[in-house]
Amino acid sequence: MARYFPHTGEEVRQMLEVLGSSRVEELFSDIPEDIRSTASLNLSSGLAEYRVEKELSRLSEMNRTGKVCFLGCGAYDHVIPAVVSALASRGEYLTSYTPYQPEISQGVLQTIFEFQTMMAELTGLEVSNASLYDGATAAAEAAVMALNSSAKADTILYSEGLHPAIKQVLATFFYDQPVKLEELPVQAGLVDLKALSSRLDETVAGVLIQSPNIYGLIEPIRDISGLAHEAGALSLVSANPLSLGLLTPPGEQGADIAVGDTQPLGLPLNYGGPSAGFIAATKPLLRKLPGRIVGETVDTRGRRAYVLTLQAREQHIKRQRATSNICSNQALAAVMNTVYLAAVGPEGLKEAALQSSAKARYLARKLKEILGAGIVGGESFFNEFTLDLPCPAAEFNRFMGEQGFLAGVDLKKLQTGTPGNLLTVAVTEKRTLEELDRYVAEAAAFMHHREGKRG
Repeated sequence: MARYFPHTGEEVRQMLEVLGSSRVEELFSDIPEDIRSTASLNLSSGLAEYRVEKELSRLSEMNRTGKVCFLGCGAYDHVIPAVVSALASRGEYLTSYTPYQPEISQGVLQTIFEFQTMMAELTGLEVSNASLYDGATAAAEAAVMALNSSAKADTILYSEGLHPAIKQVLATFFYDQPVKLEELPVQAGLVDLKALSSRLDETVAGVLIQSPNIYGLIEPIRDISGLAHEAGALSLVSANPLSLGLLTPPGEQGADIAVGDTQPLGLPLNYGGPSAGFIAATKPLLRKLPGRIVGETVDTRGRRAYVLTLQAREQHIKRQRATSNICSNQALAAVMNTVYLAAVGPEGLKEAALQSSAKARYLARKLKEILGAGIVGGESFFNEFTLDLPCPAAEFNRFMGEQGFLAGVDLKKLQTGTPGNLLTVAVTEKRTLEELDRYVAEAAAFMHHREGKRG
């Protein structure tokens, strides 16, 4: 793409001449004087381009880079094949907007169609849409679908083990709405099935869980789905899509809707975003899916073609029939997900999941022994686990940070009320045995240092 160059004085003069104005300020004459600021802005004078680049370089050198990343809780440091950025950075894909003119957008439409197909296959469900903003909004849209599927039910039950961001988005979605959100407690990090069973009745539209959950634990989806269905409610599952290369898909365990964030599938961390959300469902729920669905058809000459088949937002259909007001989807991120999955294939995805899980278990066993820490929920995790440390997680993180590690997520920083000694550690296929052993050695040094200070 061309670099940006500001308008010259002559170009500004020509524009004003065409508009019949003598000064740029006249273009803002419709703005009332009493709300215009007359004070000068506290900005330094402009710099030459090379001076700006030099200053930005100076600032960038102040960053500490190269730390080994064990952060998780929704954003993971996975291997990304070079082909992902090479293809997704082509000019044809550089937009987040859905292609409205199929006759000139066949490539993008086909890519989105492939994305939908891949998400349906991964989740074990029949239909998927063209992506959503992120995993949290996808979970909220799943709750809307559950409510729209029931004439009388007004309650969504959700697990305490949901990511705090999902809980916040749920609260925002249903603020000032006649909808009840009730949190289910956890036992040893997993949904309390007795509490779920005792709460289920005809007022419940859906049960929303996350698996693996915020502690990294794999929930008993089949049992939860069975209980939900007995009460006439839908089973909603938020899942890490990379885990589905190894674990049984939610659809095969009775889930009606599966959602999640696609960041683990070929998207860089980027300080937490942007990403995309996926949502897949059983066929009876097809017309309740939010956003857009790309379909395959034939053109007037009988050739295969792709079009926007279903569009469920009010911009396209009658407002009272719309299922959501979602606007732009995350097509560029979805393209990157599609390229990633096509590049690694089913076996590559399984291998990434297997390596992530095996390396996480290796590190968990070592840290449990060295730190004298418990692991929340035991061994029922995928690629991240939560340590019950004998010290504040923040203290451990500070020490490990000085040694070049992003050691894990302090859960207290994500959610108030969480004990300050819980640290969630994520391990991906990208982490080498040397990095894992170095992490263990520095953790041992931390314990030695801490015991020495106490002595």
